[in-house]
Amino acid sequence: MASDLTTLGHTLAGRVHQPGSPGFSAACAGFDLAAIPTPRLAVSAAGEADVATAVRFAADHGLPVAVRATGHGPVPGVDGGLLIDTRAMSAVTVDPGRRTATIGAGATWTPVLAACAPHGLAPLCGSSPGVGAVSYTLGGGLGPLGRRYGFSADRVRRLRVVTADGQPREVTAATEPGLFWALRGGGGNFGVTTELEIDLVPVSRLYGGGLYFPGEAAAGLLEAFGRCTEAAPDELSLSIAFVTFPDTEPVPAPLRGRFVAHLRVAHLGPPAAAEALIAPLRAVAAPLADTVRTLPVTEIGMIHADPTRPQPVSSGSSILPCWDDAAVSVLLGHVGARTPHMLEIRHLGGALARPPAGGNAVGHRDAQFTVFTSAYPGPAFTGAAAGQATLHRQLRPWSGGGMLYNFAADPGGLPADARRAFSEPGFRQLRRIKAVWDPDNRFRFNVNVTPAQLSCENAA
Repeated sequence: MASDLTTLGHTLAGRVHQPGSPGFSAACAGFDLAAIPTPRLAVSAAGEADVATAVRFAADHGLPVAVRATGHGPVPGVDGGLLIDTRAMSAVTVDPGRRTATIGAGATWTPVLAACAPHGLAPLCGSSPGVGAVSYTLGGGLGPLGRRYGFSADRVRRLRVVTADGQPREVTAATEPGLFWALRGGGGNFGVTTELEIDLVPVSRLYGGGLYFPGEAAAGLLEAFGRCTEAAPDELSLSIAFVTFPDTEPVPAPLRGRFVAHLRVAHLGPPAAAEALIAPLRAVAAPLADTVRTLPVTEIGMIHADPTRPQPVSSGSSILPCWDDAAVSVLLGHVGARTPHMLEIRHLGGALARPPAGGNAVGHRDAQFTVFTSAYPGPAFTGAAAGQATLHRQLRPWSGGGMLYNFAADPGGLPADARRAFSEPGFRQLRRIKAVWDPDNRFRFNVNVTPAQLSCENAA
């Protein structure tokens, strides 16, 4: 393969790296330090032509392909194969007349928000603007504007995709309807998406931020959260997270070392209307800190205030079909000052439950809540996986084991089972489409949908 690698390097506008060579570690690096891939070689792609060349090389040499942008969606078990790093492909253009944005494979939401804001427009970005826009959207994309406008995948107009045969393709509802359906919610299972065109929404400002309550008020807060979400209009998105903050900077002084319930508020409407809706939550306890205010959409990341520094992560996820007192009791049994992981409940429903015309692959639209757990570095990190696994096992009577694709994770670091992210008919359809476009399962370093002719056991 040595001579072929030399030829590959001369063909690319970007660079090819092997383990130990300059640039290899940077190409593989990502947000989650617990899931850094170890490919046989890595390609830092400068554009779509590089991606196509790399995929053809992988096909010629029987190599599986991994794709890397920010690494916020880690996939355990990436060992060997060829990794394509798309971070240099970060162009963003906005057409305010058509209310669309075209986004390169490596762009994060931060520059997309900045490019859209001067036109009074916004993308359906995630709670963390540092996440890769394209990979987030391919997995569905649940953000603070979701209850009003739906999943990010619902707003996709067009994709540029390099499929397993190394061919770049323009994918729309008209050109490749099956592939278009699958790409919007089925993740990176069907090719390397090099460019995305999305519809934008008319949002320049919103009322939002965080209310940080003493965690000891958890029972009362969850009771009020259930009442508020039951009556919430689509314009209001709420989530609540329970976490013990470390006693260090940059944690704000009132929260350092404290067990906290962090209520996240995003409202598209007058502040007075928002305050009336969240009044039952404010009545439970006096907040330790209050950042709720009218803010420009470019500051949407401060609502959840997600971590921004790369670090090891251990996560798990479940959906809930409704607000149930018995399920809430399970949740309360897993929050406390000594709990070694964060536990978050996000309200779904609204526009998230309404598929776009023609539908797409996004699963579990009928769920009303998603429960996400995540442990970050600290003395109890190594023991956090077992606690998370126990919680999600105890939630199975309600969740049925289901989870949203972008939140699909195994606390123990094993690859997540893709079947849990879709209905049975949806998963069967994805496997049929996978068999057409990637019959050898070349794109398997993801939350993997196996081709219809392969068994899940043989795809490992």
